[in-house]
Amino acid sequence: MQVDRNDVDAGEPVRTPPPGGALARDLALYTVARLGLLAAIAAVLVVAHVPLLVALAVAVVVAMPLSLFVFRGLRTRVAAGMAERAARRRAERERLRAQLRGEDPPDSP
Repeated sequence: MQVDRNDVDAGEPVRTPPPGGALARDLALYTVARLGLLAAIAAVLVVAHVPLLVALAVAVVVAMPLSLFVFRGLRTRVAAGMAERAARRRAERERLRAQLRGEDPPDSP
């Protein structure tokens, strides 16, 4: 949690969540969902008397493309979060480079 020093209520700093918190949650959720899909497919195959290693191999091949369709909304949230984070890092890098060159950094909104 970061402390926003401009927002102080009765002497107590207001804590704001760190940027990227939603990205970390979405990325973890997407990873767990894909692994769950893989486990579910492998379990179905094992119940159908397919050897475990073969079931895992088939589950990996089937779960990869299937997760693109099944978890489309979550995947787009992760991609949007990663793009937003990359844009913030790019802007911060440009601000720091301008500061190192001795230029006035552009005003941030």
